[in-house]
Amino acid sequence: MWMYLGLLAALFLGLHNLCKKHAVQGNEVFPVLLGTVSSGFLFIVTFYVLSNIYPEYAQANGYNFQEISWQTHGFIFIKSVIMASSWILAYQALKHLPITIVTPIRSAGPFFTFIGAILIYNERPGFYQWIGFFLIIFSVFIYSKIGKKEGINFKRNKWIFAIIGATFLGASSGLYDKFLIQNLNLNPQTLQFWFCFYTILILLFILSVTWFPFAEKRKAFKFRWSIVAVGILLQAADYFYFKALQDPEALIMLLSAIKRSQILIAVVVGGLVFKEQNKRKKLIPLLGIMVGVFLILYSN
Repeated sequence: MWMYLGLLAALFLGLHNLCKKHAVQGNEVFPVLLGTVSSGFLFIVTFYVLSNIYPEYAQANGYNFQEISWQTHGFIFIKSVIMASSWILAYQALKHLPITIVTPIRSAGPFFTFIGAILIYNERPGFYQWIGFFLIIFSVFIYSKIGKKEGINFKRNKWIFAIIGATFLGASSGLYDKFLIQNLNLNPQTLQFWFCFYTILILLFILSVTWFPFAEKRKAFKFRWSIVAVGILLQAADYFYFKALQDPEALIMLLSAIKRSQILIAVVVGGLVFKEQNKRKKLIPLLGIMVGVFLILYSN
C-alpha cells in the first residue's frame, strides 16, 4: 500500500510542478513562494478547525491533530528551514530555466536519498537497485548535454547550481521526514500544519528584508490562480507521502524514487504546455530515468 500512496504523491507533485512553472514565469519568486505555502496552510487549517469542532468525527476519519512538545516543535522548525532554503533555490531556478531541464535534475534527488538511507537507516538495496540509481544519474547527465543546445551551460549557469543545491536539500529533508514520522510518531496532518506555519514565518522574515520595503518589487508581483493550486497540490502530495512513511516497512530510498515518476507529467505535458525545445530528445533520458525507477521498484 505504501508504494501506491507514493505513486499518488507523484501524481500530485507532477501537477504541482506544472502549476509552479506557470506561477513563477515573469513573476517575483519570494511572494509566489509565500503565496503557495500560505494557500496550502489555509487548506490544512480548514481540517484543523473541523477537527476542533467535531473531534470524534476527526478521530474516526483520521485527520485528528496531535499535541506535541516544544522539542518536537524544534525538530519541525529544522525541517522548515531546510525546505524553505530548498524551495527558494528551486523557484529561482525554475523561473530562469526550462521545466524540462529543472525537473530531470531534481530527479537525481533519489541518489542523495539512496546514500543517506544506507548510511543513516541501514537500508540495503539489491544489485538491480544499484543499477537503477546509477541509470537515473547517467540520464540526468544526458539532459545536461541537451540543455547546452538550449544555451544552458551546466558548468557556468548559476541557476543550475541553484537547482542542484535545492535537490540536495530536498533529499536531506526526505531523510529527515522518516525520522519525524517514524521516530517521533507524528501523523501527516500535524507535521504539515506546523511545518507550513514555521515556513510562513521564515518567508515573512525574508520578504520583510527583500520585498516588502521596495514598492517597485511589490508592483511587479502578479497574483495568479496557479499560486493557490501549487499550495493545495503540494499539501495533497505531502499527505500521501507522509501516510506512506507511516508504514514501518516503507523504505525511504524507494519512496524517493517512486516520487520521481512525476517527471513524466513535467516533461511530456509541461513540454507541450510551455512549448519548450528538444522535447523528443528529452524523451530518451526520460526513458532512462523511468527504467531506473522500475528497477528500483521491482527488483526485490
